[in-house]
Amino acid sequence: MAADRRSSWLKGVLDLLVLSCLTGGESYGYEISKALAGAGLGDIKGGTLYPVLNRLEEAGLVVGEFRAAERGPGRRYYRLTDEGRRLLATESGKWREFHTTVRSILRTEEAS
Repeated sequence: MAADRRSSWLKGVLDLLVLSCLTGGESYGYEISKALAGAGLGDIKGGTLYPVLNRLEEAGLVVGEFRAAERGPGRRYYRLTDEGRRLLATESGKWREFHTTVRSILRTEEAS
């Protein structure tokens, strides 16, 4: 049951985390996945990550550009749009408020 909850929590915030991964500049899927794993979120598979990137691109929050590689397959690089940066700022604030509320409630329950 705990794994199911963690998956649900991640699903609710993954779009925001992917946008945040792009604040330092453009990146491609595997790099984003590694950054999320390095932050402690575990392995985010391509079947989860790429639909998020596609959805963000369709919404105009990121722009993707395919680049051929000298060796091996090409990669699709993503970068934030101005709209993506605005949404990230707004939604990050909302997420922090939500997080603060949840922490407050959990502390209250622990004290009981």
